[in-house]
Amino acid sequence: MQKKVLFIGILFMMVSILQLKAQYAKTDTTHKKWFVGSSMFVLFGNLATTNSPDFFQLNVGYRITGKDVITIEPKTWKYAWPNGIHPFLNKAYGKKEEEFPGYVREYGVSLSYQRFFTNNWYAELNVMPTWQSFKDRQDKKIDNGFQIFNTYRVGYHVKLFKDRFFIQPSLAITHRAYHTTLPNGFKQLDDQWSKFVFGEPGLHVGFNF
Repeated sequence: MQKKVLFIGILFMMVSILQLKAQYAKTDTTHKKWFVGSSMFVLFGNLATTNSPDFFQLNVGYRITGKDVITIEPKTWKYAWPNGIHPFLNKAYGKKEEEFPGYVREYGVSLSYQRFFTNNWYAELNVMPTWQSFKDRQDKKIDNGFQIFNTYRVGYHVKLFKDRFFIQPSLAITHRAYHTTLPNGFKQLDDQWSKFVFGEPGLHVGFNF
């Protein structure tokens, strides 16, 4: 229930943010080249009592032009339910019968490309190779793995405090494009779910310099 309330709150916030586009001058052609940031939405997930991701992410980005942006994002997180279960829209998420016999810790570095269109809307392709460590419920390592995790995102860029900061609410499709064979007990549960998840909300924040 708390997850659904949070999800609805994020959607309302995204709708409200769209009203802010009047703050931008139509003749604004300047932009700062570099920025650093993170994903506040996922960091908030660290407060969850079920399947807390122990998540960390750092975004380092460069604006090639006012419309073309590349970002490198080192990150790490863990999870104990299959990635194919939508964390907000699927009731199976958090169910004991869907829980892995342990958890997966992942370490990845993603490369993303953003293309901006009219009124600060953008589309993004994010490709991330990750190294996986499978552990049992006693925190003992079972196996290693590798995964390529893609994210296809549409979002909106909001400048704050004279473009010193920004926020980017978004919705995404996530895609587990490739992964090595999961260990016994993990594989049987994971195989029941799609390699795609549609409609995952995001909230990136950053500081320009």
